[in-house]
Amino acid sequence: MSRVPTPVAVAAAGLLTVGLAACSSSPTAQEGEGSGDWTPVTIEHALGSTVIDSRPERVATVNWANHEVPLALGVVPVGMAAANFGGDDGDGLLPWVAERLEELDAETPVLFDETDGIDFEAVADTAPDVILAAYSGLTQEDYDTLGEIAPVVAYPETAWGTPWQDMITLNSQAMGMAEEGEALITELEREIAASAAEHPALEDRSVMFLTHVDTTDLSQVSFYTTHDTRALFFEDLGLLTPESVAAASAETDAFSLTHSAEQADAFSDVDIIVTYGGDELVEALEGDPLLSQMPAVENGAIVALPGSDPLGTAANPTPLAIPWVLDDYLSLLAEAADKAE
Repeated sequence: MSRVPTPVAVAAAGLLTVGLAACSSSPTAQEGEGSGDWTPVTIEHALGSTVIDSRPERVATVNWANHEVPLALGVVPVGMAAANFGGDDGDGLLPWVAERLEELDAETPVLFDETDGIDFEAVADTAPDVILAAYSGLTQEDYDTLGEIAPVVAYPETAWGTPWQDMITLNSQAMGMAEEGEALITELEREIAASAAEHPALEDRSVMFLTHVDTTDLSQVSFYTTHDTRALFFEDLGLLTPESVAAASAETDAFSLTHSAEQADAFSDVDIIVTYGGDELVEALEGDPLLSQMPAVENGAIVALPGSDPLGTAANPTPLAIPWVLDDYLSLLAEAADKAE
């Protein structure tokens, strides 16, 4: 995996200069600038309405990837969720997060172990002024409990269905860094468009993302709907959503669905399949009498991502992961597109 700084990394360095103007001399907390220049922020979301009356000095995050927003903007949270899968060395940090902390010359924040759910006591011990969770699966009970610690920003509509752009927008607004957040979105979108343009084979190709497939039982097919960020990311990359997936998604708010393999012919409009697994999975799909009839399987237009390593993890787009994985992911998709008819 290339470690050459991307344009986004360079832009982030520029944003850091702006961001640190609102931060303490230590990059571990955001510094207040006085109540006189702060306008209370109200953020509406699926679990209620959150008012942030004063500029947050201590930012905590829970659930997946929310910490990447303050980090991208030069603010190190006082506490954040540990990565309990997808890392490469078991330190609780995904590689793009570890790299960003190194760039900021910052120590690792308190890492919340969320293996069995949110550790409310650990969050409270960090004494946050705001808790960011714009991309999350918070229940109402979670939200209410966290709200006793500090104002909480929850997801706008669907649990685990917040597009990366909205995650940046909501979390940055809560920090008083809305303009910097919008600038980050603009730069990431620019880099995505530029990189996608280098892969013309992807033009007009449709793609679906199968969820973790059990090779011992292929009687059912599970896939991410358009409410899931992995599927939404395809559109950012210039790919098309198959009508079959769009129609099924319109009938539910769930981020994944399961169909019988006997309905596999419904996905005849899918050019490329992305999934988690290796050669064993591909061989199982190609050897199944029903699933092998799907055009993407028949043509071998399959991107099999290792589900437990950083590349597979980064298929779920987040602010720091996007530039880290973009070129590799697009290359894999383009290889599959070349096999599609």
